[in-house]
Amino acid sequence: MSDMELSPTAREALLEVAYRAISDFVTYRHVSAAHPDDPQLLQRAGAFVTLMRQGELRGCIGHTQADMPLWQVVQQMAISAAENDPRFYPMTPDELDDLEIEISVLSPLQHISSIDEIEVGKHGLMITKGFHRGLLLPQVPTEYGWDRDTFLEALCEKAGLPPGSWRHGATLETFTALVFGKHFGSRAHAHHAKAMI
Repeated sequence: MSDMELSPTAREALLEVAYRAISDFVTYRHVSAAHPDDPQLLQRAGAFVTLMRQGELRGCIGHTQADMPLWQVVQQMAISAAENDPRFYPMTPDELDDLEIEISVLSPLQHISSIDEIEVGKHGLMITKGFHRGLLLPQVPTEYGWDRDTFLEALCEKAGLPPGSWRHGATLETFTALVFGKHFGSRAHAHHAKAMI
């Protein structure tokens, strides 16, 4: 999705796809088939789904390759974030009543030759070195108040690499993301959406 455009209707539909997938899976261990006809949902793009409860991270899993329809990536990543994030135990049905879902639709990855090309707050980063790979979304350094160097060191840590590994023989790639979210459940607040392009 090079133009990173999604209508409000398409964003809402993707959030509903994510919530329904999580709800169905954690409750019934089954996911209902979805057959969206909105062309924007059928575009191929990578995406991450981030789950929050009471202001705390509850799961985040993504797929960087643009090799599936967007709605399908969101559906699969929503389930993975609820079930397979190794930092958390699998989500239970009683957690559905206060759940915030954030979707980050990714632009194609771009190799960079200099860290001067990195714009904190605009770019997400992926590092690859040997068998190690790590990714941080564009909103992460903004949320933590990181500068570029701190961002790069945190990226190395995420990839399981020693500090400073980005300086020596690592591949760095940038991307941008369209980010939007919604609070679901009985204590849900008004829908909010935000874009980082």
